[in-house]
Amino acid sequence: MAVTLTDAAADRVRTFLNNRGKGLGLRVGIKTTGCSGLAYVLEFVDELSEGDEVFEHQDVKVIIDAKSLVYIDGTELDYTKEGLNEGFKFTNPNQKDECGCGESFTV
Repeated sequence: MAVTLTDAAADRVRTFLNNRGKGLGLRVGIKTTGCSGLAYVLEFVDELSEGDEVFEHQDVKVIIDAKSLVYIDGTELDYTKEGLNEGFKFTNPNQKDECGCGESFTV
C-alpha cells in the first residue's frame, strides 16, 4: 500500500513547497508521545535518508521512514478547513483509538 493525499492535501503541500522554494517532498512519520502513545509528524524533506520509502501522489512526493510505515501504511492525508480551523487530517486504517484531544493515537 502507501500513504495517499487528497486533492486538497496535495495542493496545500505544493503551495508550501513553492513558497519554501526548495524541497523534495513531505515526510510523514510518527513519534512516541501523548496520552495514547503515537503522534503524526510532518516535515519537509531536502534529502532522502537511508531506508526512506517514497510514494508519489498527484506530483507530490510523500517520504516515509521504514519504522513509521508499519503504523501508517494505507493512510490518507487530507487538508480541511472547518470554520476558523484548518489543517491536515489523517485517516489511518491501522488506528485503533485516539486520545480525547485527538493529538495522539494507538494502533
